[in-house]
Amino acid sequence: MTDPAVFTGRAAVRAGILVTGTEVLTGIISDRNGPWLSERLRDLGVDAAVIQIVGDRPEDLRTALEQMAATGVALIVTSGGLGPTADDLTAEIVGAFCGREMALDAALEQRIGAIIERAAQRWPDADREALRAANRKQAVIPSGATVLEPRGTAPGLVVPPAEGRSGPTVVVLPGPPSELQPMWRDAVATEAFQGAVVGATEYRREIVRLFGLPEAEIASTLRAAAAAGLDLSPLEITTCLRRGEIEVSTRFEPRSQPEYDALLQFIERRHGRRLFSRDGRTIDEQVAGRLLAVGETIALAESCTGGLLAARLTDRAGSSAYVMGGAVVYSNAAKADLVGVDPALIETHGAVSVEVARALADGARRRFGTTVGVGITGVAGPGGGTAEKPVGLVCFSVTWAGAGVETAERVLTRTRQLPGDRAAVRERSTTVAMHLIDRVLRGESD
Repeated sequence: MTDPAVFTGRAAVRAGILVTGTEVLTGIISDRNGPWLSERLRDLGVDAAVIQIVGDRPEDLRTALEQMAATGVALIVTSGGLGPTADDLTAEIVGAFCGREMALDAALEQRIGAIIERAAQRWPDADREALRAANRKQAVIPSGATVLEPRGTAPGLVVPPAEGRSGPTVVVLPGPPSELQPMWRDAVATEAFQGAVVGATEYRREIVRLFGLPEAEIASTLRAAAAAGLDLSPLEITTCLRRGEIEVSTRFEPRSQPEYDALLQFIERRHGRRLFSRDGRTIDEQVAGRLLAVGETIALAESCTGGLLAARLTDRAGSSAYVMGGAVVYSNAAKADLVGVDPALIETHGAVSVEVARALADGARRRFGTTVGVGITGVAGPGGGTAEKPVGLVCFSVTWAGAGVETAERVLTRTRQLPGDRAAVRERSTTVAMHLIDRVLRGESD
């Protein structure tokens, strides 16, 4: 990120995000709500100043709310702790924090009761008395709060500070993302929410992506841009390494569009074809679009990546139009039996070689009758490396031939020494393969 002292955009309305749940704190469940809420706040021109995770201890929740309020945030968004059990205390603690008494909302109790009754019909032996007690607990809310209708059984809340008190408005949302996300839209529409974020600045956010250079090179580029006289002060620039690619995210007010355009032109001149996405689209999206646009089909033969490339290619709806199939060929026998690699080729060059990668690509293309074939073979580690073929060495090949043509007409074959542990090597391998596929689809060949 650029030096915060350099960025001179107007101060934004700030918010805190508080994720509750011992199961999240201990890592049993990964937090999906914090990052999602941060992005939604950003869309509204509100800065997420902090994301904090606390367990189901009342004192920790209270302390976190007080600490966030002390930083001057206008809004706090909580997730979790709205269930029927005794340790679900978020509503009660938020009520006290905002200076509001808890009260039973009889109409809400009836609505929740109807939801619970419908669900209970699936479990005829359920304890109806316990369900009614749970129903009542979830209908006890801070007085003066705006109720967000439940998507499960737990209502959400928007709780402003009580009259005569200062401090942030608190949006209280359930933990399950399937309930939280649609409820968020309801929260944003409330008068209390809108009042809390008055003055939020309109921002634009642009993303560009580069491949084939280290993250430090982008830092050098930004310094060079400033040295060349570009005014970066209205731009909030964040760089991030994702799957072996560099993502440069820039946030700015609409009036600073000329400064952003100048920066983009500087990056284009400095890095050329390494800048593969000017509009934020990922290489996965670009490859899918090219395959569809020209009516190509693709098949894969993966060794060290174990099907991860196939997973990326089929991650989008409609991928059956271009992904015909693939094979995970870990053993030498599988390479021969499933995609027709000549065992003599493996004996001569070794399973991890450009020759075998090429044979895997051609074999997959012929086996599945596609125009594009991809072969990947390598040493993902942590064991299995040698002096000649160390851990992280991966060989790739992408071949193309017109429909019904046996002999490849375009070929790209590469060997890369990839850094990181087993997971990193495998993931980076799929990124290298995606970029090679894209280049072949654009007509390139060795």
